[in-house]
Amino acid sequence: MQVQFLYSPQDFVKDVFRGSENCPSPSKFDALIREGWTDRMERGLFRYHLGDLETRILPGPNGYVAQLNIQRGIERRKPQEILSIQQEFNPSHFNFNKIKADEIICEMMKDAGRGIHVPDGQLPQPCKIVVLINVSPLEFGHCLFVPDPSFCLPQILTRAAVQAGIDSVLLSSSPGFRVGFNSLGAFASVNHLHLHGYYLDHELKIESVLLKPLIPEKNFFRIQGFPVGFLFFTEAGDVDSVARAICEVTDFLVAENFPHNLFITRGCPPSGEMQSAEERCLRRGVRIAIWPRIACFGVKEESAFNVALCELAGHLPFKNKKDFECTTEREVISIVQKYLLPDDEFQRLEKRLVKHLLTL
Repeated sequence: MQVQFLYSPQDFVKDVFRGSENCPSPSKFDALIREGWTDRMERGLFRYHLGDLETRILPGPNGYVAQLNIQRGIERRKPQEILSIQQEFNPSHFNFNKIKADEIICEMMKDAGRGIHVPDGQLPQPCKIVVLINVSPLEFGHCLFVPDPSFCLPQILTRAAVQAGIDSVLLSSSPGFRVGFNSLGAFASVNHLHLHGYYLDHELKIESVLLKPLIPEKNFFRIQGFPVGFLFFTEAGDVDSVARAICEVTDFLVAENFPHNLFITRGCPPSGEMQSAEERCLRRGVRIAIWPRIACFGVKEESAFNVALCELAGHLPFKNKKDFECTTEREVISIVQKYLLPDDEFQRLEKRLVKHLLTL
């Protein structure tokens, strides 16, 4: 029988700080993920043993966090051939209905009876999220969040999936717990709806980078620093409406054939003015970055790394020691830039998205 994790917004951890001298006590969610993941590692259910990864911070203003993970490059399952961002689910290919039962850590479900607002008197629609280990982990705790696998959904974001991703970050007391999504054509390797979650206990620039307001009333911003993209911000009380707005953006991108990566992390509020050192460290809210990008279909490998959700957020898992030791920030920017939209195309897309969101 699978472990059930029932939660409500009352379980969200509001006061999270970056750089606190005292490590926060793990939340119920953290304890479940950490213990379940460690148990599976000790039982040999992963493709390789993941110890403490060799890590270095690349010199430069972006503060890239580089990690050496040779085994992932060798042992990872071969990615599926992806030909379209709207490719249909194919039950004959690998999918998460084919995994071993022992790889499942738990089943998450939001408790409709505690503190959940349901508009217009409608009955709540619970969504089971299966949390399973990623057998080729990037970092400690690397797991996958799969909305009810039996639905056989393709790798296109749904509101329930986005909400589960944001909820997971809010359920963690660690500022280092991150969740992300790769669309088809943006280095998703399995065409079955899933998000990645993992712990990375290093600060990333995306947590505090300055933002330009686009539609402040919808918490919609443009990322001012590199790499340029869009960003939503939410706190615990506004997850539903922000998840809805995020899906309006990602649905638009899918309809217009723009592959995209998404990254969810604790972060500073969008205000450019921080009043105190405490406010600069506060991670009460959640930042959700969305990067539209150039399509990358088929199996394409950079010698250093592939540009997906981690790399765009500033976390660089390297496959070989030479690249890990020698790659500079300038070289990282050059690689990443090749996958981003040209400035003029991004600006046109921004105008269309703003217009689209304002009409809803």
